[in-house]
Amino acid sequence: MKLAIEPWDPEFGPSFQAKEMEPTEATVDPGVEVAPDKWKPLVPKAPPASPVVFVDGVRRIDARVWVTADGTTSSGVCASYAAGTLEAGATAEVRDIEVRRGFFTSASAKGIATSVGTYELIADEDEQGVQKSLRNLETELASRLVRAGRLIVVDGPLSGHRRTDATIGYIKSHRVTYLEEALTRTIHALGPGERTPLFLTTTSWSRYSSYLRLPGPQAHPWAGIVRIEVAAEARLEEAKLLADTAAATLPRYASVPLKETRAPQNLFPIGGLERELRRRLGDAALVHRALRVAAAG
Repeated sequence: MKLAIEPWDPEFGPSFQAKEMEPTEATVDPGVEVAPDKWKPLVPKAPPASPVVFVDGVRRIDARVWVTADGTTSSGVCASYAAGTLEAGATAEVRDIEVRRGFFTSASAKGIATSVGTYELIADEDEQGVQKSLRNLETELASRLVRAGRLIVVDGPLSGHRRTDATIGYIKSHRVTYLEEALTRTIHALGPGERTPLFLTTTSWSRYSSYLRLPGPQAHPWAGIVRIEVAAEARLEEAKLLADTAAATLPRYASVPLKETRAPQNLFPIGGLERELRRRLGDAALVHRALRVAAAG
């Protein structure tokens, strides 16, 4: 019997779902770059990019709220969320951080003013509304970037960032399988810094995707595997160049288990940006107390 302990922090769920991975409902074309019967690991043909701009966000549920009006009680949440950018080149610099607070409920209510800031009313009682608001903020920040000569890495799917400049989506964990078993073997065969050929995925929008492997321990076939997305508005040659650039660049930023609980997928710049963003959200206990005081007043 052989056992392998994955360095990925179990608090974040598995980095891949193994047998639980569901087949995608999207339409997938694996032959846009290489014919399926010719698939093999590809070595990038582009140099690493420098500087690189990383875009990420964090969120936190600060309190759950009950709203009673006219004899009707409804639920809601107060949440803080923040997004920012980090430019990594000769040095690393955090930029453009924005922190917002929202009161998410479908009830007839108004914003909540507290000593730590105002929770603006957002008409959405579902916690998915928090994630949607965070994604919108990330998109807003990314759209402001001066893109000339810089690779922009959005932590997460590219949805909302559909453009043809040097922007890629970066997906660290895997819940869905996009490829048939014969092509999945190419993922398992990847060496550090190698990528799969591009495949085109179409749902409500289209994007090119490619898997690549980061350096680090390979305890199982999906160890260190990430997926990148490129907007399908890009020409195929542009998408291939972006995929090669990402494969040549991102392994330089791969984290290690001694310093990052989601190594190697949670890249060092992303981990550093996340820590700063969480710090900017403020102390959770202080924020919760401020909300209780506001509600009582």
